[in-house]
Amino acid sequence: MAALAGIGSCCSTLSSTSNFRTSWLKLETRTRGGGTILGTSYRRRTLAIRAEVNFVTAEEAKELIAVDGYTVVDVRDKSQFERAHIKSCHHVPLFIANEDNDPGTIIKRTLHNNFSGLFYGLPFTKPNPEFVQSVKSQFSPQSKLLLVCQEGLRSTAAANKLEQAGFENIACITSGLQSVKPGAFDSVGSTELQNAGKAGLVTVQGTISAVLGTVLICAYLFITFFPDQAEKILQIFQTT
Repeated sequence: MAALAGIGSCCSTLSSTSNFRTSWLKLETRTRGGGTILGTSYRRRTLAIRAEVNFVTAEEAKELIAVDGYTVVDVRDKSQFERAHIKSCHHVPLFIANEDNDPGTIIKRTLHNNFSGLFYGLPFTKPNPEFVQSVKSQFSPQSKLLLVCQEGLRSTAAANKLEQAGFENIACITSGLQSVKPGAFDSVGSTELQNAGKAGLVTVQGTISAVLGTVLICAYLFITFFPDQAEKILQIFQTT
């Protein structure tokens, strides 16, 4: 009988193709425990399966929801979520408002609110320490979850956390909700999904620029088609 000895760990990779793109399953064997067979030591092997995150377009995401039964989990902060979110989604923020009152945080919050908060409407936040546990309390590791954020960065970070926690069916929209066309999803809020990240003085500046642009275009058209009237109006301003 051949002796069993030196059973170590190994890994292999299998690929499978879905309707959207190729996903990968990483099979890893880990050793733990041990024992003896006919005087030869051995270790027990266990198999762990790790599924990679599936990145999809907005159209593919709609199919995941309608056909494959994926549930939408919005990981944006509260302010963006309230401006606009996909109807019937679950809100589990990856970052929460930072209301800590230690001296360092107070200084950082003041600087943030006077710049990013004022110009871009971004809240001062910190990582949500209960994020993974909050998701686990609502969904099983086998649940099919579509994670969404505004730019695609937070959903990717959230997906990695959930993947490490054992969730097997995670998808994200590439580039986030800012890439979604108007009306692509049934949404709730005061603005379109793609505009939920816009706030602060930047939006006011954009409105002012749009108004000034319209005024200049109208003035150009008036001068072009009614030059005599435009010259009379200019003379009135020169004499006043």
